[in-house]
Order: sequence, then structure tokens, then C-alpha cells
Amino acid sequence: MSDKDYAPLSAACVRALNDKFYEKRKTAALEIEKMVKEFAAVNNTGQIKRILKILGHDFALSQNPHARKGGLIGLAAIALALGKETDGYTEDLIKPILGCFSDQDLRVRYYACESMYNVVKVARSAVLPHFSPIFNALSKVATDSDQNTKSASELLDRLLKDIVTESTSFDLDAFVSLLRERIYTRSPFSRQFIISWISVLNSEPQLDLINYLPEILDGLFRILEDTNLEVKKMCETTLGEFLRNIKSEPSRVNFGAMINILINHAQEKSDELVQFTAITWIKEFVQLSGRPMLPYISGIFTAILPCLAYETDARRMTDIKETASAVNFTLMKLISLQNSDATNEDHAEVRPNDFEDGIPQEIDLQSVVDVLIQYLLHNSIQTKVAVLQWIHHLYTKLPSKMVNYIDLLFPALQKTLSDEADQVVQQCLIVIAEVISAPTSPSPGTKGKNIYYNKFIVSLLLLFSNDKRLLDERGSFIIRQLCLLLNAEDIYITLAMILLNETNLKFASLMVDHLNMILLTSSELFELRNRLKDLSNEKNRELFLRIYETWCHNPVATVALCLLTQSYSHVCDLIKLFGSIEVTVDFLMEIDKLVQLIESPIFAYLRLELLEVPCDKHLVRALYGLLMLLPQTEAFVILKTRLSCIPSLHLQFDDKVVVRKKSSDVDFQKLLAHFKEVQEKHKQYKKENRTKEILLFDREAPSDDT
Repeated sequence: MSDKDYAPLSAACVRALNDKFYEKRKTAALEIEKMVKEFAAVNNTGQIKRILKILGHDFALSQNPHARKGGLIGLAAIALALGKETDGYTEDLIKPILGCFSDQDLRVRYYACESMYNVVKVARSAVLPHFSPIFNALSKVATDSDQNTKSASELLDRLLKDIVTESTSFDLDAFVSLLRERIYTRSPFSRQFIISWISVLNSEPQLDLINYLPEILDGLFRILEDTNLEVKKMCETTLGEFLRNIKSEPSRVNFGAMINILINHAQEKSDELVQFTAITWIKEFVQLSGRPMLPYISGIFTAILPCLAYETDARRMTDIKETASAVNFTLMKLISLQNSDATNEDHAEVRPNDFEDGIPQEIDLQSVVDVLIQYLLHNSIQTKVAVLQWIHHLYTKLPSKMVNYIDLLFPALQKTLSDEADQVVQQCLIVIAEVISAPTSPSPGTKGKNIYYNKFIVSLLLLFSNDKRLLDERGSFIIRQLCLLLNAEDIYITLAMILLNETNLKFASLMVDHLNMILLTSSELFELRNRLKDLSNEKNRELFLRIYETWCHNPVATVALCLLTQSYSHVCDLIKLFGSIEVTVDFLMEIDKLVQLIESPIFAYLRLELLEVPCDKHLVRALYGLLMLLPQTEAFVILKTRLSCIPSLHLQFDDKVVVRKKSSDVDFQKLLAHFKEVQEKHKQYKKENRTKEILLFDREAPSDDT
């Protein structure tokens, strides 16, 4: 290339720009600066553009790295010469410099940063139309392996931030678009760069970055996951600044656009800081927003319910659990406020904020119920209890709406009764009691009762029938809790009515044995026992008759019931029939348990009756009858010792003693006939079962031919 091709640059200037020594290139730059000042003084824009073209094309794009360095220093010199006149030349200055930011030669990259710094320093706000390509170039060079280049880029970065924060015409929309592209970078250095820009712009109230937070929040939480502690700390600080701004001006915040992002990151169990931060934000959103959070409750449940299970001494995990509990409490309060006349004080704590018109502020019960059913299968006691408390809360606060979801919840609740934790079963029974006692449209023949009342009792008996271990280990606890939560009389009558027609007579007998033991020993059934002791009352007699009919499935339980009601003559008649009943080990064990009960505080009144003069001969005969049925076991000795304590004088019976008035209206002969009928059914049932077992054994036995 001839010298005139570089005009107005001199040949010496061109050679110096290509020189490998910095001092010579600097000398050439000073010559260019002087030349441009002269052209600018006479407004010779053509020559200035000519020099820009030479430096930007022939030098900045040269194959020779020294030439590229010369071109960069020359472009910086032009900017310095133009000063405030750079406005019309910024594109020609910036474009070739940006091209060198990704140069393979690290020194070229360094000079590119230095050159851009000088251009930006002179041009100031005139570079803002070119902010996007400059920002992109800076974000890449932030990861540069050369420390000098990184240092130079940091100087340029700080200068650019100063210009942006000073400007009143910064295009925030365009910047956020850049952030959306760059924020998902995995490089720790790039993440630091991104976070620093977000933090600076967020600190400027006039820029109002909080309005764009929904677009970058997910990216911020992903940066918070970074393993680099410095990056993590920077991001945590920036998120804290955003949250403080949100709390100070909640009316400007689009809570609905961000809550699902938080729900997603609150489930990030691999990073405690991310999870804690997300749940903390959720807590603030719920408290600040109020009712607008109701449509998102099901999602919030997926974030907080598992956290209630955390049991650890680790401080962070404890904080997560406590924060999740606070969210849970506030949500319950929102439900309580939804359909009630809340006081002004209540509203001061939970402030409704209609953040978007057209968004329903009602709870989506279908999705909520689905999530609650899902978490009923969780392995944590605390989580399952919280779920059950929520179901109960919804039924008490929104009964007219929750009634539509009983068919979905009922099977899950029934299954939960088999849970190994008493706390879970107890809370489940509280929910079931609420469900089956809540007002619903009565079905024919239910006399206004909730149609699920009988359904539940039937399903409970079926559960016990299919799981004997559950009946043995938890049956008493479940039934006692039901009697405590509901009307004990209704529970026993309903159980008796269903068991009366039970086709599995073995299970019926077993179930009656359990129910009888609960009746005689549980403090929850104290009032029911007192009623059964007084058969002079018509309602009490009806109760006794209903229970008696079913208790006949178990002979010993029937005797115990009649001892409780002081129907001693009938007890004697029943014991006489025991001779025709198959005496098994189980039968003798039941008599053994009855003797133990007679010695308990429940039957203290019976033992005291043995001191009356004259003594009730039927009571004495009944006790001796039990004694004769027993083999000489410990129970035999106990009962024999008790009978030996009766003074001989008291054994003189008076045949003129009138039958107890309180039993006079009971047709015991009819009851005895019913007892015989039921026991005959049991006899046939056992016979049929033995026949089936023999036939089954014959089919399974090997033939003679084998």
C-alpha cells in the first residue's frame, strides 16, 4: 500500500502505529490527536472520518497484532481530540474497538478495554445508544483469563455504571432484555458482572428496576445456587435489597408474576440458602399481598409442607422450618378472613392488595385438595399433621365449598387411619369427625344425619376386618377418640347396628370383644356406662337393647354387659347356656379377662353388693358359674378368693326379694331367645368353615398316583 492510501496520516505515523514498541505507537497517537484537533477546529469532518476509516478498518482489522494495537490507541486519540464533539462519531469509534474485545491476543484485548475507556470517558452519555454491544462485550471480557485485561475491563465497567446512573434517558427495557439473555450464564465471573449491574441499577430509585423483577428473579435464584461463595454472597445481598424495596413499596409489586418462581426454588433441597431465601420471600409475599395469594395456595403448599418435617440442629434448617410454619399460619389466617367480617386490626396484619384486575382472588379448592391428598402420603409426621389440620380448617371455614370434595378426601382419610403415629391418627379422626358431623343434604332414612356418618363406620369396620393388627394395636385408640369427638351413644349404636348383620361372624365376635372392653374401661365412655346402669329410664333401656342384640355375637361380652346393667338373673341364665357352647382357649381367655375386670374399679359397685343383707343370690350364682367354667388358673384363684370374702351370714338368700325395678320392663326371655339364635348361627358358621377347610385340604393334598 502506498503512502497516499493512508492520507492524511504521514508515512512515519503509519510506521509508528505498526511498531511493536508501545512508545512509538503512543507517539503516533499524539500526532493523530493533534491532527484531529486541527481538523475539528475548521470543521473538516471529511478528514476526520477518513482517519476513523483507516484506523477502524486497515489497522483494527489487520492481521498484524501490533497494527491492531496501533489502531486502538489511534481511535482513543481521536476521541480525546474531539472531546465534546464525539457525538457524531461514536459509532465509528466504538464499532472497531468492540471487534477487538474478543481478539486472540491478550494484549490486543487489554488495549481494546483501555481504548474503549477513553472513548466512553470523553463521550459520556453519547455512548448509551451503543450500550447493548458494549455491555455484551464487557460481560464476555469479565471472564478473561488475563488479569490485566480483567482489571482494565473493571475500570471501564465502573465508568459505564456511573454514566448510566447519571443519565435520564437510559433504556431500561433494552437492558433487561440483555439481562434475560445473560443471567443464566454459568460462569462465576459473568455472574458477578451481572449481579453488580443489577445491584447498581436497583439502588437508583429513578430507574425503577423493581418493575422488571419478575423477568430476572428466576435467574437471580439460579445465581444464588452458585458454589462460589463470593458470587453467592453478592446475590444474597442483592436479593435482600430487592426484598427491602418490596416491603417498603408493596403497591408497586406484581406478586402474582413472581410467586410461582419462588415456589419452584423453595423446593431446592440441595441448597439450604436458596430454599430459605425463597421461603422467606414467600412469607413476605403472603403477608404483604393477602388475598391475591389465595389462588397460589396449592403451589405454596408444595413449598412449605415438606419443610415442616425438618428435624435437625442445623441453624439454617431450623430457620427454614420456622419460616415455613409462619407461612402456614398466615395462610390459615387468610382463609379465616376470607368469609368473615374481619376487624381493622386483623387487616393491619394481613393487608389485601389487589395487584392485578382480572385475577381471581379465590382459593382453587380442587388443586388444594389434590395437593393435600398427595402430602398425606408423606413420610413425616409433622407434614401429615399439618395437612390434616388444613383439611379440618377448610371444612370449618368453607364448609359449603368443601362438601363437594368429600368423595375425593374420604378414601385418603380412611387410609390415614392405618398410620403408625398416634398424632397423625388422632388428627385424622378430628378431621373425619368434622366431615361426618358437618351438615349435608340428608339421604332417605338417615333422619337428618350426614350421609357419610354410616359410610365411615362401615369403612372403619371393613378396615379392621382386613387388618387384624390394626384392630388389636389401634382399634381401642381410634374408637375412644371417636367417642370423645362425637356422641359416644351414636357411635356405639351405629357400630352395633352394622355388626348385628355382619356376615363374618368371627370378626363380629372379635369386634364386640374390643367394643365391650372399651365400653367397660375407657374414661371417655363414663357417661355411657352410667346410663346403662340405670335401666329404669326408657331411653337407657332402648340403648341397652340395641347394644345387647349385637353383643350376643360374643357370649362373655354379653355377660359383662349384663353385669354392668346389674341384670344378674339374666347372667345366670346366660351362663347356664355356656354348657352348650364350644369352650375354646379363646373363650376361656375372655372369661379370664372378665374376672380381671370384676376386680377393677369399674365393677367396685358389684363387689360391694356382695355385702348386702340379704345377698343377691343371682349375683353370687353368676360369679360361682364363672368360677366353675374356669380351669384352675390365676383368674380362678382370684375369683375364688373374692367369693370366700362373702360373710356366711350374707349367703342366706331371701326368696321374697323383689326383682330390681330398673330391670322390670326388660323382656329378658326374649333377649335369651335372641342370644340362643345368634349363638346357633355362630355354631353353623364354624361348622361350615371347618367343612371348607377340609375340602380345601383335600384338594391340595397329593394323590396316591404321585
